Amino acid sequence: MEQEWKKSLYVYVDQLNRGRVAPGSEPRRTAVRDPHFLLEQGERSRRIGQWYSRRGITPLRGETGVRTLRTLRQNPGEVIADVALHSAFYYEKGGMTHREDLIQSERLTFVQEADGWGIIHVERSVPERNSLRRTTEAEPALRLSKWGEALPVPQPSQPLLNRRIIRGAAGSREVRYRREEAAAYADRWWKDGNPEFEIFEVDCTNYVSQCLFAGGAPINYTGKRETGWWYKGYNGAREWWSYSWAVSDSLQRYLSGYHSSGLRAEAVERPEQLMLGDIIFYDWDGNGHYQHSTIVTAFDAGGMPLVNARTVSSKHRYWDYRDSYAWTDRTAYRFFHINDYL
Repeated sequence: MEQEWKKSLYVYVDQLNRGRVAPGSEPRRTAVRDPHFLLEQGERSRRIGQWYSRRGITPLRGETGVRTLRTLRQNPGEVIADVALHSAFYYEKGGMTHREDLIQSERLTFVQEADGWGIIHVERSVPERNSLRRTTEAEPALRLSKWGEALPVPQPSQPLLNRRIIRGAAGSREVRYRREEAAAYADRWWKDGNPEFEIFEVDCTNYVSQCLFAGGAPINYTGKRETGWWYKGYNGAREWWSYSWAVSDSLQRYLSGYHSSGLRAEAVERPEQLMLGDIIFYDWDGNGHYQHSTIVTAFDAGGMPLVNARTVSSKHRYWDYRDSYAWTDRTAYRFFHINDYL
């Protein structure tokens, strides 16, 4: 039975892959019987095609791999499975070929029909819309997976505060922000996350903070979770970090504030003003609460930033995220240029 339902999974993956490269075109085959999904995908496909046109890009090809994470139910005639989809999208702009990588998770419900297996329901997790709650963040054992199951307590991590880490304390000399190293770290750990740090269900800001730190941004350790920008590591039976280290809105507010030394940034008006290692925040609902963070790791042929992120693991993704399931027409952005000397 497993091989039979997986045939429809591969048809579905091919449909997604072709839709990314040729949005608006009719699929050759579809395994999906979910009318709401098909309607939503049609509208999304039209929007993506218009987005490509505005960006001036030509899609070249897509490569999408699928991995079954687990099978939740496998009864005669019905299978529910969680899958991870890793898509590599190639496009041309200004005579240059670019590659973008994206990993997303879905829960699919398969049913056996007279002529094979079909997918009657597609459930997409949109973790980019979620922001870490402070109560959840303070209690690792209470964190939930994107599907609502409890996550295990992590093993102790390595980066406990020490003299090297707190080199940004008051009285120490300024350090140069090493943009290339921040971007290199982002490219190294975008997919799996650095196991020496805590990995969150909503991991985007923890990942961005690690990238800033890898670029030389000095820890501002206050011992109070509401202030400073710091990660202490495992202390007893609990990880400790400031809210600004791991919560998008908190890091956005930290960078917006005045600091005489340490991690500092200037808010700029346009994405074209950003450099490697700079930061973008996303407010999907336009209500002033920022839920997602990315770091600039490359530029396209037109000089527009490409970004990396975690939670939905992404590498060299176009900065405006209009292909994200979290994006709405109310989405607002904040752009921060990290100071050259910190």
